[in-house]
Amino acid sequence: MPSAVTPSRRSRETSFDDEEIASSNAASSAAKRARLNINGHAMSSSQNLHLPNGHIADDNDMLQEETLHPRRSKSKHQPGSIVRVKLANFVTYTAVEFWPGPSLNMVIGPNGTGKSTLVCAICLGLGWGPQHLGRAKDVSEYVKHGEQEADIEIELAADPKRHRRNPVIKCNIKRENNKSTFSIDGKPSNKKAVTEFCKSFTIQIDNLCQFLPQDKVVEFAAMTPVELLRSTQRAVAPQEMLDMHDELKEHRQKQKSIQAKVEADHNALQNLENRQRMQADDVQRMREREVIKERVRLLEASRPFAEYREAKARHVEAAQRRDAVRNELKELEDDVEPSLRAVNAKQTYHQQVHLASKERKKAVQDAETSADRTDRKLKTLHERKGELEGDVEAEKTAGKESRKEIARLEQNVVRLKKQIEEPHPDIDISDFNERIREKGREIDEARSQIIELKRKLENLNYQSQQKERRVLQAQRDLENLASQAGQQESKLKSASFDTFRAWEWIKQNQGEFEKHVFGPPIVECSVTDLDYVDQLETLLQKTQMLTITCQSKNDFKKLSSILHDRLRLAEINLQHMDGTLNDFQPPIERHELARYGLSGWALDYMTGPEPVMAMLCANARLERAGLGNRDTTPEQFELLQNGPIDNWVTKKSAYRITRRREYGPSATSTNVRDVRKAQVWTNQPVDLRAKHDLQENIDGWQSEVVSMREQSDDAKRAIQQLQSTARGSEEQANALKVEKARRQQIMTDIRALPSRLQQEEKKLANAKQSIAEVRQRLQAIADKQDQLTRERAETALTYVAAVEALQQRHAELYEAEIMLIEANSDVAFLIEKNASIKQLLSSKRQEVEQRASETKALLVDARRIIQKIEVIKQNADEALLQYFQNLDREQTSEQLEDEISSEKARLELMHESNDRGVIKDFEQREKRISQLRERLEEMRDELEEAEERLSGIRERWEPELDRLVGLISKSFGENMKEIGCAGEVGVAKEEDFENWAIRILVKFRESEPLTPLDSHRQSGGERAVSTIFYLMSLQSLTRSPFRVVDEINQGMDPRNERLVHRRMVGIACGSPTALDGADGVNGAFESFNSAGTLLGDGEDDGEDAHMNGTNASSEMNGHGGGSQYFLITPKLLPSLTYARGMRVLCIASGERMPEEANKVDFRRAVEMARGLRRELAVR
Repeated sequence: MPSAVTPSRRSRETSFDDEEIASSNAASSAAKRARLNINGHAMSSSQNLHLPNGHIADDNDMLQEETLHPRRSKSKHQPGSIVRVKLANFVTYTAVEFWPGPSLNMVIGPNGTGKSTLVCAICLGLGWGPQHLGRAKDVSEYVKHGEQEADIEIELAADPKRHRRNPVIKCNIKRENNKSTFSIDGKPSNKKAVTEFCKSFTIQIDNLCQFLPQDKVVEFAAMTPVELLRSTQRAVAPQEMLDMHDELKEHRQKQKSIQAKVEADHNALQNLENRQRMQADDVQRMREREVIKERVRLLEASRPFAEYREAKARHVEAAQRRDAVRNELKELEDDVEPSLRAVNAKQTYHQQVHLASKERKKAVQDAETSADRTDRKLKTLHERKGELEGDVEAEKTAGKESRKEIARLEQNVVRLKKQIEEPHPDIDISDFNERIREKGREIDEARSQIIELKRKLENLNYQSQQKERRVLQAQRDLENLASQAGQQESKLKSASFDTFRAWEWIKQNQGEFEKHVFGPPIVECSVTDLDYVDQLETLLQKTQMLTITCQSKNDFKKLSSILHDRLRLAEINLQHMDGTLNDFQPPIERHELARYGLSGWALDYMTGPEPVMAMLCANARLERAGLGNRDTTPEQFELLQNGPIDNWVTKKSAYRITRRREYGPSATSTNVRDVRKAQVWTNQPVDLRAKHDLQENIDGWQSEVVSMREQSDDAKRAIQQLQSTARGSEEQANALKVEKARRQQIMTDIRALPSRLQQEEKKLANAKQSIAEVRQRLQAIADKQDQLTRERAETALTYVAAVEALQQRHAELYEAEIMLIEANSDVAFLIEKNASIKQLLSSKRQEVEQRASETKALLVDARRIIQKIEVIKQNADEALLQYFQNLDREQTSEQLEDEISSEKARLELMHESNDRGVIKDFEQREKRISQLRERLEEMRDELEEAEERLSGIRERWEPELDRLVGLISKSFGENMKEIGCAGEVGVAKEEDFENWAIRILVKFRESEPLTPLDSHRQSGGERAVSTIFYLMSLQSLTRSPFRVVDEINQGMDPRNERLVHRRMVGIACGSPTALDGADGVNGAFESFNSAGTLLGDGEDDGEDAHMNGTNASSEMNGHGGGSQYFLITPKLLPSLTYARGMRVLCIASGERMPEEANKVDFRRAVEMARGLRRELAVR
């Protein structure tokens, strides 16, 4: 491999290049690169800056600025064109000032010297954002590395109608808050105001047809014809054209929307009308049937009215009959009144006798009641006499019992006195208590020993189980040492105990996740060829080999929460991976690796689950890392350095190349490190020391388990013996307690003898007292018996008087009943005598009652029908109420029923449809049809209005567009003709204005027809030529004061580039003639470029080199044409065409540039170059 590695240029900001900046070797200690600014301003702003002459700049030499002004051109800047650009601390420039010409400005210089920085400054300084540059997203990233702010100052050509002097726009960019501040002519302003001010000059930085930076070239090439049409209009047409185009698109969309609605409603209307026509006959029949049904409903609802009329007629007739019978009864009563008067008088007498008889019957009942009451009292007194006799017998019996109790108590008193006088033995209770307490202490001591032994037994069992688990785990570890998986898990445990614990938990709880969770690559992956294991482990970092892979976001969140929050594990690496290996493809095929000295890709030598391998590819780029088993030769290293592979590992070293594309293909740096010895995927034998330690632990723990089991058995036997002793002591203590209780009872009985004697003596006295009380009670009972005898005598006399009164009342009753019998006989005789008259009256009265009942019943029936009618009216609809008002007052119920039957017969003859909602649907469709017709009329009117507006705008916009595109096509065709090709530009017109597009047709060969310009038919160079000619065709029509194209010529071959350059010079400078490069001008530039361009050294010390720059402004005298043009290119072909009025801005940098810019005289350098060429020509 080469002994020195070219260091890469440090990134201005992280966002410019995401590639890793590797540390360089000793060659990075070279001096820093110096830069010349465009107009020769010399500057120095870093401490101890090494100048080209060997001196070191001090702190006071911060910025030196002396301007070499170019010779003034005869042509003038158009309003809005750029007169001057001044930068400070912007990207790579410390301080620089540009003086572009009014026509074509060629900005040339090697890659990385800051050409595109001018483009960035124009965009940001005029108020547009970094999104139009395609580079960094934040403006703060354009501040020079190590500085806090940058300044941009742009002077625009004044519009004489609005300005007396050239306006100057200043922009200050702060790194700290990523903010930009603006001012116009020294007055503070804002970004929006600056942008509007620039737009007043028709400056369009956001239009790729005017402003095409380097990183937007691809975007311009990918621009669709539709987008190209809009950008072209923005570049060459007034804003009114764009507004009209937008209005056309808007009106067309509205027209399409209305047309779609009209078509949809028209189809819906036709469909509904067809359905109406198909169902019209059925609906007519159904409507007739509904009419009949409605007629039947009305007739049936009117039944109560006919019933009421008939009921009312019957009630009137009944009332008339009732009144006639009442009149007949009145006449009959007047005729028989004398005959009935005698009967009535006898009946009155009969009633009086009957009342007297009832009163005497009541007097008899009262007398009987009094006699019965007196008889019951006699019986009660007799019963009380028996009760008193029973009380006497009871008292006598109680006296006998009391005498027996007195005898027994006298014997007990004598016995107790004798027992008290006898001597009693002494009983020692304390001896029994002491013996019981002794037995209790023996029991407590045994129980305490049992508890202690049980605790010891539990501890022995716990320790024994722990030792047994350790034995099982050690045995498993011993078995794992003999298996590959076990060895890998052992290595995982050694590498990260937290990750090992996490993996053990995952294996036991896989069911809790949506998808399978894979362990770290240490346990999941293996190396297929151990010859490359050192290289593979060198590629992978420790965290990558310990990463656990989840296949879903939910599993990732859940597992992260469990491992960190629940298990409290810290050293854990998780990653969600839902991609597949197909997402990771190598840059070249494997068989092509042999020419680079590599055997294969790292991915080829590892195997494992696809998600885990995809995770490794995503993090370690295994699919792009080459592996080789021998060192790289210098030739192979050169190929690798310029090839697509940027990471490879050989037998001893690992290489990583970092490329900086913005500085050209040669701007690379290489990081080299040694290959480390593999520790994970090795095929080492089992660690005998670990095996011996595990076996020793197993033996020791098993011996301890046996010892613990023996101690446990001894403890169990001791517990059984102590339990037996405790039971014996408990039985003895219980026996002592029983004996103690018996003797205590004896002592209690002896101590109770005096009190028992007192109790017996008291009972004896009470018994004697009760004998006296019995005598007293017997005397009281005798007194009650005497009183009762007196009451019985008095009650007997009262009973005799009551019986006599009862006999008297019976005699009076007999007399009244005899008189009643006589009165009954007289009344019966008179009634029999007038029976026919009474019968006639009764018959007539019954008839009156019958007629009245009949009339009342008919009235009730009529009222019931009225109530029924009221209910019907309350629930009736409008049609029914209207029908009730027009009822036939003469129609009978029979006639009504005949009419109902007739209508029902008609209804049965008509077929009934199964679809009950046909009529409703028919009517709803009818309404919908009416609505659709009205809406269609409105939308047709609206459509006509939209078409009129569309036609009016189109008549103004389309001719103007065709005219502009025609001019562009003419210019484009002339440009293509100048290089021996053909081309034309047209407008592809579609029905929708959104699809209108620019159609570019080109022909690069005589035998070919004109074909559309696209990425399929033309080469990259042909497309580049067409693109630049299209932009040039806009030159004469442009409304933009300046135009920027950055490195558009990169895809062209030298011939096309010369032709395009010549045409561009002619258009931009407005001169058909141009100076040929053979006059020495080109040679001068080439000479300066070769001498002034030098690769800068690396900047690994963290400081940026403060560049000095020199601007060579070569301006040809002549009249310019068109607007200002900026052409940025890193290369310059010999023998190019130049014209008077164009300006070449050379950006050169290198170590040998002078300290003071005014010492550089490019005009003299050009003259010297011409002289040298003439001398060479003479020789």
